[in-house]
Amino acid sequence: MEDDELQAIRAARMAELRGGGGSSASSGGASGSSGFSGPQGASNGGSGGKNQEEQQAQQEEMKRQMLSRILDTEARERLSRIGLVKPQKARQITDLLIRMAQSGQIRGKIKEEQLIDLLDQVDQANAAESGAGKITFTRKKTVQDDDDSDFDL
Repeated sequence: MEDDELQAIRAARMAELRGGGGSSASSGGASGSSGFSGPQGASNGGSGGKNQEEQQAQQEEMKRQMLSRILDTEARERLSRIGLVKPQKARQITDLLIRMAQSGQIRGKIKEEQLIDLLDQVDQANAAESGAGKITFTRKKTVQDDDDSDFDL
């Protein structure tokens, strides 16, 4: 019974976050989706949007549960901090971790050090792809010769 209540609370919270956080985006998305679903009618498009939101919420919940099984607490905290600063990178790492777990490449929980190594590997792969991840500074060399400073001879 507690699981049902917990899921109801989570679903309500997800609906609240989606409704309050992106009200202008959701109204824009609703008009765009009604444009795609034109022949189906307004009632089908509206319920389809709710079902889609519920599916996305379920997928997010499944991802969160999977990550809690895969990651150590410190690693989860680090990933959440990365998500605050770079959400795209956190999504990329999350998807990679889930794929690795589903394919059986992960045995046991990943510690923070292992997550850092994985982040470094992803950074190196992205830098190799784009080629623009590295900044090189070239400084002018200044050479002071004693011969130039002897003007009074």
